[in-house]
Amino acid sequence: MKKHSLSDLNEAFKLLNERLELNDVTHFNLVVCGGTSLIATKLVERTTKDVDVVAFIDETGNLADPEPMPESLLKEVKAVASDLGLDENWLNNGPSKGDGGLFRSGLPTGFASRLIKHEIGSKLTLYFISRLDQIHFKLFASVDRFGGYHTNDLMQLNPADDEILMAAEWSMTQDPSEGYKMMLKKFLEHFGYGHLCEKI
Repeated sequence: MKKHSLSDLNEAFKLLNERLELNDVTHFNLVVCGGTSLIATKLVERTTKDVDVVAFIDETGNLADPEPMPESLLKEVKAVASDLGLDENWLNNGPSKGDGGLFRSGLPTGFASRLIKHEIGSKLTLYFISRLDQIHFKLFASVDRFGGYHTNDLMQLNPADDEILMAAEWSMTQDPSEGYKMMLKKFLEHFGYGHLCEKI
C-alpha cells in the first residue's frame, strides 16, 4: 500500500467533503488516530499508508462505534480512491473493527475531552487524538513487537514516566492476561522504563 504525506491526505479529505456535499450525504465527525493523527498534529514527521478511524462523534456530541462504517460514507471513500489513485480502503475503521477493537474494549479515561477538532468542510469534521492517547495506543500496539513503526512513534513521543504508567494500566484493560503483563514488563525494561515495572 502506498504511503501518503499530509498534503496527500488533505487533498483526499477535501475531495471527500466535496463528494459528500455534491451527493447531499449526512455530515460525518470522524475520530482519527494512528499516523494521520500524528502527522496532522505535528507530533511526528513521517508518511502513513491509511487513515485510521477509531470512533465517530454522533449528533449529540458523544463518541460512537465506527463499526460498521456507513455505506454512504464508504461509497464516497471509494470514489475518492478512484479519483486520486488511492487504495480503496485509504480510510477505514481498522483500530475499532470487531468486538476486540479499541472502541468496544474501552478508550482511555478522558479521551473525548482531549480531541483536537479540525473542520474540513460542511460535511466532514475530523477529530485527531491527543499526544497522551497516542502514547496509550502506541504502547499497546508495541508490546508484542519490540520494534517497528509503532515503537518508533512511541519513542519519538518521548513519554514521561507518569504517561507510560497511565498507558500501561490502560493497556492491561485491553488484554488482562498474565502473558500480556509479562510482555509489557519486558518491553518497558528493554526501552528504558524498567524502573516502572514494580508499579504495574
